[in-house]
Parts: sequence; C-alpha cells; structure tokens
Amino acid sequence: MNLDVPHVRTAPRSVRSKVGHFVSDVGYDGFADFLDAYRAGMAQLPPFDAQTDVVTTFGSVRIYRFDGRPAAPPVLLLPGRNASTPMWRANLAPIIAQRTVYSVDLLGEAGFSVQERPITSADEQAQWLAEAVEALGLDRVHVMGASIGGWTAVNWAVRRPGRLASLALLDPVFTFARIPLRTLLFSAAMVSPRVPQRIRQSFLRWVSGGAAVDDSVPEARLIAAAMVDYVLRLPPPKAITDDQLRGLEVPVLAFLGGRSVMLDAAKAAQRARTLLPHGQIEVYAEASHAINGEYAGEIAERAQRFWDAVDA
Repeated sequence: MNLDVPHVRTAPRSVRSKVGHFVSDVGYDGFADFLDAYRAGMAQLPPFDAQTDVVTTFGSVRIYRFDGRPAAPPVLLLPGRNASTPMWRANLAPIIAQRTVYSVDLLGEAGFSVQERPITSADEQAQWLAEAVEALGLDRVHVMGASIGGWTAVNWAVRRPGRLASLALLDPVFTFARIPLRTLLFSAAMVSPRVPQRIRQSFLRWVSGGAAVDDSVPEARLIAAAMVDYVLRLPPPKAITDDQLRGLEVPVLAFLGGRSVMLDAAKAAQRARTLLPHGQIEVYAEASHAINGEYAGEIAERAQRFWDAVDA
C-alpha cells in the first residue's frame, strides 16, 4: 500500500504559532527533509494493511493498522518523542505474529498527524487520544507506549480509561520518576538548529546506551530530523501523581532500563511497585532508554503473556 502524505502545517521557525509545525524558511524545507527520513523508516517496517487519518477536536491523527491474529484484542502503539511509527521497527513483527497492531503518530509531535488547534493541558492530551480510539471503533485495546508515549498512555488511563484493557510501558518518562536535570538541559539544547549534527548524534548515542545512531539507523535519522525540522507546541507533561497511580484500575506492565538516562530505574521501580494496585515491573539492568530495540524479543514475549493473562 502506498504511503499517503498529509498536508502538514509549515511556517518559518521564528513564527510564534500555538500549534506544532514543520520549519519552512527561505531555501529550507524542513518537511521534505523529515519526509525522506520518515519514508526510509517506514520502508523498514512490515507492510501495513491500512492507514487512516482520524479527525479529532485538535487535529487529524495518523494511525496504521498491521493485521495479526484477529481473535485477540488489538494493541495500540504510542511512540516516543520525535520518533513516530517508524521507531517500532524492531517490535512490530513479533507483536503482529500474535495480535493486530494499530500504530499512532502522536498529535502535536513530528509525524503524519497534523495539529490544528492548540493543546493546552494534560486533559486535552487525553481527549484527542480517546477520540481517536473511539473513531477506530475499538471497544477494548491494550496499549504499549515508549518514553513520552508511555506517559501519554498513563495520562489517558487516569482520565478516560473506558476502552483500555491494559498498559505496557517502556521506560516511560514523567510517570514513575522525574527526568534528571542534566538530561532535561541536554534535551532542550538539541532542538537548536545551530547544534552540529555530530553533537546531536552524540546526544542520541548517549540516550541509546552507546549504540550507533548515524543515518544508517532509520530511527536515529528520523529522530535527528524531527529535532531540527519540527517546532513542538505542547504543554510540558504533567507528572503522574501518587494518587493517580494508586487509582489505576487497569493492569500495568512496565519495563525499565537500568542504564536509562531518562529516569532512575531503581527509584522508579520502587515507586511503581508501591503504588500500582495491579502492577508488574521488570528492570533490565543493561538496558538504556532505547529498551524497545535492545530487548524487542523479550519484551514481545513477556507482553504477550501479560496480555493473554489480562484477556483471560
């Protein structure tokens, strides 16, 4: 199936827009650069069976469907920041072998979802996702979210949990532990177009536990392009509170990276185990924040056992 390219929002970097957009300055087309990286990343995935642009209050949400075992409730994938659907290259095949998968490009992030109205609160971030899932007609869905996608999943679960069967979280940020100040400062600096590519790649290599992150790695190329080519206009994620974690009625399976620079795995695991009423916490001591690619097989196998148990 051919990849449908949406009509995205573009504007000069200097424009003070309240919605996210790709950079379009004189002599520079940020979306064209990102599109090349996105297409290259999608080409590495299993073929999708459908692509849909779901209309929500805050814009259109791009969702891909990968058909798997139809009898089981499907899995909805929520990617990390600047990553979009191509980040799931290592994970899709083993999950599709067991279940149908829907992959979302987060609204307000670089990708094929197109933000049309300002998103100003955590409740509105939960609202667009709830509207998208409702439009798909999914009565019951397991959600797997990585990094900010993990936070997005939990934020949805504590506010609008009606169609949610379970949560599988891959090193989620702002959920069980704060991001270290050093990581926050480095992350903020990397979006500047003045940062040399080699420095940006060095940062991504640090986040990924020392793995190669040059343009030969589709996910790394995509994230690097998004950091430069897209202007994010979303509110800072609101940290999940103790009371919200205690109130989560859905089963939660969390995978934490022992070498993650986005959280302290030991502290995050302790808080999650203490507060979650139905939580199962796995700490992979040698995993980085890029745990989804480093342990794709193990995550798929463990998540499948978790989903089967929830369904039963």
